Amino acid sequence: MAVESNQTLSRQLGHYRKWREQLVAKIQAYQSWIEQEGLSDGADDLRVYELVEALTTDKLTVAMAGEFSRGKSELINAIFFADHGRRLLPTEAGRTTMCPTELRFDEDTPPCIKLLPIDTRKSSETITEFKQSGTYWTNIAFELDSPKKMAKAFHEIVKSKTVSISEAQELGLYDPNLSDSGSGIDVPLWRHAVINYPHPLLKQGLVILDTPGLNSLGTEPELTMSMLPNAHVVVFVLAADTGVTKSDLQVWQEHVCMAKGNQNEGRLIVLNKIDTLWDELRGASAIDASISRQRQETAAVLGVTKNYVFPVSAQKGLVGKIKRQPELVERSGLPLLEAKLTEDIVPAKQALIRDKVVQEIGSIVQTAAAIVETRLAATKAELKELKGMSGKNETVMKEMMEKKRQDHEAYKKRIASLENTHKVLDGQIKMLLNHLSIEAFDKLIDKTRKDMKGSWTTHGLKGGMKTFFEGAMRTMAKVAKQTERIKGLVEAIYDRFQVEHGLAKIKLDSFALQPYHNELKRLYKEAEVFRNSSSMVMTEQHFVVKKFFITLVSRARQLFEGANKDAAGWSTAIMAPVFAQIREHKVMMDHRVSNMQKIHKSLNSINGRINELISKQQNLERQRKINQEMLAQIKNPALQASQIDTTVPVNDDDDDTPTDRLAITGGVA
Repeated sequence: MAVESNQTLSRQLGHYRKWREQLVAKIQAYQSWIEQEGLSDGADDLRVYELVEALTTDKLTVAMAGEFSRGKSELINAIFFADHGRRLLPTEAGRTTMCPTELRFDEDTPPCIKLLPIDTRKSSETITEFKQSGTYWTNIAFELDSPKKMAKAFHEIVKSKTVSISEAQELGLYDPNLSDSGSGIDVPLWRHAVINYPHPLLKQGLVILDTPGLNSLGTEPELTMSMLPNAHVVVFVLAADTGVTKSDLQVWQEHVCMAKGNQNEGRLIVLNKIDTLWDELRGASAIDASISRQRQETAAVLGVTKNYVFPVSAQKGLVGKIKRQPELVERSGLPLLEAKLTEDIVPAKQALIRDKVVQEIGSIVQTAAAIVETRLAATKAELKELKGMSGKNETVMKEMMEKKRQDHEAYKKRIASLENTHKVLDGQIKMLLNHLSIEAFDKLIDKTRKDMKGSWTTHGLKGGMKTFFEGAMRTMAKVAKQTERIKGLVEAIYDRFQVEHGLAKIKLDSFALQPYHNELKRLYKEAEVFRNSSSMVMTEQHFVVKKFFITLVSRARQLFEGANKDAAGWSTAIMAPVFAQIREHKVMMDHRVSNMQKIHKSLNSINGRINELISKQQNLERQRKINQEMLAQIKNPALQASQIDTTVPVNDDDDDTPTDRLAITGGVA
């Protein structure tokens, strides 16, 4: 039985996927159109291809975080997989998920569970790096029509093994406060699990991340540094029978808040196991009051509003769904949580898509629009000139032609002088990209390693981290100044030509450095928390520091790599519309001089040229409208799929004759 809220989430994900597919088709059709109209730059093709590829493979991730035995796996079963009539993830008493587990669907891979051995923790490679190679993974295929075989395969994620104390220390999993030094140590059998399962929600692009408790979050920094921050929604699970324990609070402060910030967006709190408060000897109102009081106390301890705490019984909700007991499902509190998830997850992802699409495609649209505006202004000016020439004698026409020729020569000289400024601008951009280059960042890493060499004490670690982050922050400050310098130079060029030659107005955006700066600060804060955390003290320090620093540096390196790519895109985007207008203005002036020479030779051709220009003006106005509509659509991804216009007008040739429309849902008509 698939409950209504689950169906609603499925419908929303379906609408989102359809919207995304139509947006991709719209972008591809627009790219084809501007190529045909002579409005594109070959350098933009790669940017469009990469964007389309990213949109096509896009996923929405919901992460479950919380201490051991809070019911995270059961909550996943109840919300997402009750329609299968059984538990997908094992939740037997005393058996809990031992390794981070991703549930997703890749249509190119048969149903299976992929398991990364715990021994890979001895290497310096991250989980992300291991994902890029199938060499170290154990694959267990399962049959969808065999519940017994599926259950056996999924049972792997709760398995553990006993190792010696020395091996546990080598793995970074030894806790002297919890282990008996005279015996072996139980550790997870697997480091990470990926379940490839063709469930309808997973087919829609949903990814669910089930995380173990505090110990795994602390000893596998990649979870906190990358996986949780990259999730679109983090669901923090507590148990009503224990309340907010010290370790619960530690998970919340050190991992959930670090991952999603102190804003409520992107995180929900589930107060699970409220059925432990259901007492048949107490009235319904007393039970409700008890749950409400615990909900309020939980919100107060975590520093959030009560509206973000959802009292739930995952186990009773799962039973109610499987046994088709809607009253029990309603009492479990699941419908309200599912409705909130549905309400949050798709809009949050659409906002990210909007920012990415606007950043990547917006500049291409703006450049095309600038060219159209330049052509339109030149067409109107020429049309006005030709209409004013009617009835003029040859002497007057010669004077007009000479004036046009002089203007043309002056503009050509100005463009020639622009080359020197362009070289200066290229030098400034090169300097910007050098600041953000991986080579420069690796030098910072090397300096940090030298500072920390031979010292794994807390003092040595602190000094190394200080060197690393202060160096990174200084680089960010240099980048901020450099981007403003580049923007100012482009604005000076543009203002000069805009005032003297009437180029279309363009808004030049600053480089969006703040998200990178904020993420770097978050990483620094996370590093400080981890350094002072109990797991740092309880685990073999050399191993934990080494693993954590490698993960930290890896994430920061990715951050700078992304900033470099975005800075390169921004520098192209900020220059493209300006220089496209300047070049196009010259082309239009060339055409006007050539056309006036033709008209001077045959005054009878003036009326024919006027008619051509009128037709051209109409076509350019249509092109302007197409660009305006495209820009409006990519800035509004919250539109339902049914609201998106799926056709783009296309012209067959350069003679400005309107033709058919391109139906993007079915390819080129």
